[in-house]
Amino acid sequence: MRRLAVLSLHTSPLVQPGSGDGGGMNVYVREIASALSKAGGRTTVFTRRTADDIPTTVEVEPGFRVVHVEAGPHELAKEDLPSVVDEFADAVADYLAAHPDHDGILANYWLSGVSGHRLKHELDLPLLTIFHTLARVKAETGDAEPQRRIDAETSVVGCSDVMLANSIEEVRQLVDLYGADPDRVEVVPPGVDHAFFTPGSQSVARRAIGLGEGPVLLFAGRIQPLKGVDVAVHTLAGLDRPDACLVVVGGASGVDGGAEERRLYDLANAHGLADRVIFVPPQPHHVLATWYRAADVVLMPSRSESFGLVALEAAACGIPVVAAGVGGLRTLVDHGRTGYLVDSREPAEYADRVTQILEDPAIAAHMSVAATQRSWSYTWSATAARLRRICDDVGSRSLVDCA
Repeated sequence: MRRLAVLSLHTSPLVQPGSGDGGGMNVYVREIASALSKAGGRTTVFTRRTADDIPTTVEVEPGFRVVHVEAGPHELAKEDLPSVVDEFADAVADYLAAHPDHDGILANYWLSGVSGHRLKHELDLPLLTIFHTLARVKAETGDAEPQRRIDAETSVVGCSDVMLANSIEEVRQLVDLYGADPDRVEVVPPGVDHAFFTPGSQSVARRAIGLGEGPVLLFAGRIQPLKGVDVAVHTLAGLDRPDACLVVVGGASGVDGGAEERRLYDLANAHGLADRVIFVPPQPHHVLATWYRAADVVLMPSRSESFGLVALEAAACGIPVVAAGVGGLRTLVDHGRTGYLVDSREPAEYADRVTQILEDPAIAAHMSVAATQRSWSYTWSATAARLRRICDDVGSRSLVDCA
């Protein structure tokens, strides 16, 4: 393909992950576009303008540009974005008509998928889709999504020429829950930037960010009920380690984010942990490496995760992960070797696994080495190379017709 049109309607790859709607998807879009450009490919990422002072076009690096298009009021909440999907598609269609060197569409998340589905038929371009999260998967763990999202995802699944899955588990979800044709699903796992995320001195990292000598548990990500930060707080409370602390790096996200953040403060106070649960605002992505290196254990008690980029970044820094046994985390965390998977929501089980790591330096050291070694099989250059091969292949096929 000459140039790939990448749709990222609801969040920009230029936005710092960890707060608002910015998370692993921001990192994915930015890193995949950058890796494609370094491999000689070209991408235009389309995202919605959210402020007056944002330039229309940002040339991030040779071959990788971000275009901000007008689609609804700038301050529109994520929950209201379905109302501007067509306006977004109109703006992208106008740009593509004026720049006819684009010959493929990669849609990120269901909102972009709906726009991409329409553009595919209007422009006769192949549609590649990566959902990042799926409504029916979230519903299985109690995080209900509107029926319109389920219907939209089903429609996009039926007409995507290729669906990209982060893991084998996501392939199963697409096939079993949405009836996806397995021949049109390709596993393309994300990568990690080993120039930033690499093992380093824990004592130096702690001095840099002002942490003491006791055990450090780390949660990194957006604060919302889905991420299970409350389980992390309860886990700290269940440890027989009064010298331990929990560092929460991230900000409130989504409609329930503010209430969840307040609930976590109240929960820490109720356990007498107000001085041992440390809330840190979202950090620039590359700075997160210092927080990982400062930790003894990274906690990921999410109710669902399509991949779990934090677990991969922690592993690249040599930090064991104790995570929920869900989604892509089952692939990333090698139970008993690079960390532990917990199949329940019980904080006591998380506390038991954390205790095993904290009280046995040999286990912690072996896990650190194994995690780092495991992470080397995940690189953004490999992700980009696989995506380019898929694009070349789909470009030579007849398009799927859902009409």
